[in-house]
Amino acid sequence: MRLPRRRPHPPPVSASSDDHELMAAVAAERVEALRLLHDRHAPWLRARLLRRCADPDIVDDAIQDTFVAVWRGAGHYSPQGEDAAAWLWTIAVRRLASALRRPGGRWIASATLADADARLASAEDGVLLGVEHGDLGGALARLSPELRAVIQATVLDGLTIREASRLLGIPEGTVKTRLMRARARLREELA
Repeated sequence: MRLPRRRPHPPPVSASSDDHELMAAVAAERVEALRLLHDRHAPWLRARLLRRCADPDIVDDAIQDTFVAVWRGAGHYSPQGEDAAAWLWTIAVRRLASALRRPGGRWIASATLADADARLASAEDGVLLGVEHGDLGGALARLSPELRAVIQATVLDGLTIREASRLLGIPEGTVKTRLMRARARLREELA
């Protein structure tokens, strides 16, 4: 009779474990690692998603869906390919967009260009633009607030023209025009 192979036990995880260690432990189906990852990242994910959605219940659902997806897909995470926080943000913003596409989902209806500019001017967004996008970060920072808001909504957050229109409180045609102008300016800046 042949005995089944024993899996090597991954090292223990703690609050001092880095994100890559936690992701490896989640891939090994260690619930405590998922809990630590949630405790570390859910607060900032919630804060950023609340800037995009007026309904905190939808945001909370998106965060829950995000960590369910992390539990199911942690084996697909590659520490060489991307930062864990960026991977989580990508999942979270897609889960929020999916939730908002369902009946009853609400974009920030009263968002104005000043609100969008204030979001883009936050320290966190500035760091993300500079670090995650290198030369592109500088080019994005030189765009007008109106053009940056459209680029962030459509390109960085992956929203459709209609969703960006609802988010920013401007007509779809205006989103398309600003997106075309922003892309042209970025081509000039990066050429």
